[in-house]
Amino acid sequence: MNLTPVLTDTWDKDRSWRLATYERNGGYAGLKKALTMEPAALVQAVKDSGLRGRGGAGFPTGMKWGFLPPPDGGPRYLVVNADESEPGTCKDIPLMLASPQHLIEGVAITSFAIGCDHAFIYVRGEVLHVYRRLLNAVEEAYKAGYLGKNIQGSGFDLDVTVHAGAGAYICGEETALLDSLEGLRGQPRLKPPFPAVAGLYARPTVVNNVESIASVPAIVAEGAEWFSSMGTEKSKGHGLFSLSGHVTRPGQYEAPLGITLRELLDLSGGIRAGHELKFWTPGGSSTPIFTQDHLDTPLDYESVGAAGSMLGTRALQIFDETVCVVRAVSRWTDFYAHESCGKCTPCREGTYWLKQVLRRIESGEGQDGDLELLVDLCDNILGKAFCALGDGAVSPVTSSIEHFRDEYQAHIDGHGCPFDPSASALFPYTPKTTSPGAALVGAAGAGAGGHR
Repeated sequence: MNLTPVLTDTWDKDRSWRLATYERNGGYAGLKKALTMEPAALVQAVKDSGLRGRGGAGFPTGMKWGFLPPPDGGPRYLVVNADESEPGTCKDIPLMLASPQHLIEGVAITSFAIGCDHAFIYVRGEVLHVYRRLLNAVEEAYKAGYLGKNIQGSGFDLDVTVHAGAGAYICGEETALLDSLEGLRGQPRLKPPFPAVAGLYARPTVVNNVESIASVPAIVAEGAEWFSSMGTEKSKGHGLFSLSGHVTRPGQYEAPLGITLRELLDLSGGIRAGHELKFWTPGGSSTPIFTQDHLDTPLDYESVGAAGSMLGTRALQIFDETVCVVRAVSRWTDFYAHESCGKCTPCREGTYWLKQVLRRIESGEGQDGDLELLVDLCDNILGKAFCALGDGAVSPVTSSIEHFRDEYQAHIDGHGCPFDPSASALFPYTPKTTSPGAALVGAAGAGAGGHR
């Protein structure tokens, strides 16, 4: 299967992030065409394209736009979720760094389609370099007449605000993001009402992922049929696949949905020399893990779901046989326990106890019954938390026990971890230990695409 450079088509150009580079390569042709169309026709074109949300849920983008109630004379908003922060997920940040105008043009087209005159891009606060680049890109777009008053002489006005968050993973959940944007504590809202009816400032709001919005200009410029000709029957179009960890050439691979990991590994040089694949994530650390048995699973929403996981953000973290699955899952669980907002008991307390039990097993102090305890804890979190953070936190735990139960049991029976953490590292380092058999801090997890 061939790669399809659409969002990445200018990444290898000189100063790819500048407006002039974007324009030389066909940039803003989509906006100019959109401004000659009826807003309803734009919404229908996105529906016809089959574009689904690229932030993880995979909800049809055009359908989400269509949920907005009829205009009532008051404001309505577009909010772009650029709060990318899940371990292993790394597609939106490089997109905004390499070609922010893709996103800004998409924001302008989407705003015109839904009747919005003020859009917001909510960026994770720690990525200061991305925030600055977006600010500069928005300034360039204003000066060129692609934002501001009477855009391209069309009579359409649009202001764009780039907002830096304070660095909370929970603000990737759309309603927590809206509360944060309003200056409140970032916590999920009770739904209904949904954002389409009462979102930002209690007004109709569309919340979309960076990649979703950045995909819109090419759909308008090239046509819905062009976009839907790629991908599979129900998962249309192209997408960014982020390969990290034990792969020869990690990075972003833009390909039609439905490509397999085997094909992506062929394109990326395969697993690092002298090693073999052990396990991997199809959609980030919050999705159930896959093994070698899933190498030929088409990476589309339906096929990955049927195989027992989720396509998510297409963050493919690759782990070879040197990695301890207990160690990797324990690091991810540390992250989710830390990032739980604390609003609901199952997630707040459950992730804390998952963290304790996993650390106990890894440090050689595991007990008979700990695996059953982990599964029971997960059962008391799954489907009972206020938002999807709790569900995401249990996915790697339950799936790793399913696929690697013997490895967990070996930690318990052998009173320690049988793996050398330095063997999985991609660079020399000295692991630190806090108890016999435990290597709780080190770069092996991060080197293999994990969290530290």
